[in-house]
Amino acid sequence: MNKLIYFTLILVILSCNSQQQIQNKEETVAQIQKPNIIFILADDMGYGDLKSLNPDSDIPTPNMDKIVNEGIHFTDAHTNSSVCTPTRYGVLTGRYAFRTRLKKGVLWGYSPSLIEPGRETVASFLKQNGYNTACVGKWHLGLDWQKIDESKVIEDIKNNVPEGFDDNVDYSKPVGGGPSDHGFDYSLIIPASLDMSPYLYVRNGMAVAAPTVYTKGKDQKIDGRGVFWRQGKMSPGFDFFEVLPSLVDSACNYISQQSNEEAPFFLYLPLPAPHTPWMPTEEFGGKSNAGKYGDFVNMVDAQVGKVMQAVAATGMDDRTLIIVTSDNGSDWKPSDKEAYGHQANYIYKGRKADIYEAGHRVPFIARWKGEIKAGSSSDEVMCTIDLFGTLAGLLKKSLPDRVGEDSFNLWPAFTGEVSEQPIREATIHHSLHGIFSIRKGKWKFTPHLGSGGFSSPATIEPKQGEVPGTLFDMENDPEEQHNLYDQHPEIVEELTALLAKNKAQGYSRSL
Repeated sequence: MNKLIYFTLILVILSCNSQQQIQNKEETVAQIQKPNIIFILADDMGYGDLKSLNPDSDIPTPNMDKIVNEGIHFTDAHTNSSVCTPTRYGVLTGRYAFRTRLKKGVLWGYSPSLIEPGRETVASFLKQNGYNTACVGKWHLGLDWQKIDESKVIEDIKNNVPEGFDDNVDYSKPVGGGPSDHGFDYSLIIPASLDMSPYLYVRNGMAVAAPTVYTKGKDQKIDGRGVFWRQGKMSPGFDFFEVLPSLVDSACNYISQQSNEEAPFFLYLPLPAPHTPWMPTEEFGGKSNAGKYGDFVNMVDAQVGKVMQAVAATGMDDRTLIIVTSDNGSDWKPSDKEAYGHQANYIYKGRKADIYEAGHRVPFIARWKGEIKAGSSSDEVMCTIDLFGTLAGLLKKSLPDRVGEDSFNLWPAFTGEVSEQPIREATIHHSLHGIFSIRKGKWKFTPHLGSGGFSSPATIEPKQGEVPGTLFDMENDPEEQHNLYDQHPEIVEELTALLAKNKAQGYSRSL
């Protein structure tokens, strides 16, 4: 009897061990099937800068062209805003930034954080689903600096910071509101654009070196178009020319380190370029026919190539999804186009900051060997806020209620699935000055006149008898030349109501 009990116990233990091994194996297989994800967000790069999207581009972009040739490009991709900060908020949270306190404009180097405490982000969501997460690059979503004197404020100073200015920041203490508080295991960032002080690096929530010296800045009237940064505090030895390559080198080191990890990784790589200051290093001088801007875009392309090489060197090509896009259109002026002939924003009207198409239509390209068909394209209307929903769809996970409320799952479009109906019912755009437009199907409606941004005139008051807004057929008139506002009052009425509904209810995606 005792022997029978003994042998039965042995069989139970062996059975349990076998089941545990099977479960562990299944979990390992499931983990391997999750791709590494690298999301590269260029800064102020236009749709027409890429040679593969604009054959007449005057800028060589061989690395991004390779992604297009080996993956997919979206012909009708947009940012939720035509400027930096609100787009970045949308990318990480899957929400339109106009739902926050930021109704227009951008944040600055001393601005408090925009992402709400406890708000789920792409990074925190992926972390909960087994990913290691990292953010390397330009943050520009505000930081909660700690004070030296609690009785004084940290002034949200804009433009130039005067010499001797007391910012009341204790740079020896942890910095709140940054990547470390929003789901990122590792981070190395600059606080805002490379033309906004303070100029320093922050690693894992701590300043690498306090900004104890002062720069008088660069004046593009003296140093040339685009060679510009504002006066302000900076860390000793801070080299503006080396910021872009240094950040990308750090990202490549992270990729190399992650190749030794069992878990997949998510790398958010928001580049500070080709935003001003336009400062290609000597190696890239004269590589384009579009001046310093074109040379800088060529340098950006080379940095994308370094990331691709880092992935290839680790043997992770076939299990890494690489996405490259931009935070808004290019700040390429009509005078720039006249001087060089290059169409940074392709055929589209306006420039960065505008509600016009060039303000928010961007390149959006992706590659995952074996999963995304090489040389494919999609004309599905999509938005950069769809990153959240798309990655959830890739992982076959549902987003919780009140998470990524405006983000849609575009993963079927990445893999070539054809849908009878658009995935997005509508997409809302937002300009620098807070002007809205809404796109549904082929129709783009703006209830105001003017660019709402950098192009002149920014605002236009309609004269008596004139229409107060615009309605464009984007399929037949992508250059926004023929205003059909008064010819389709039923469409104007429908889109007016749909825009109001989306703004009032606080979400776009069905919850």
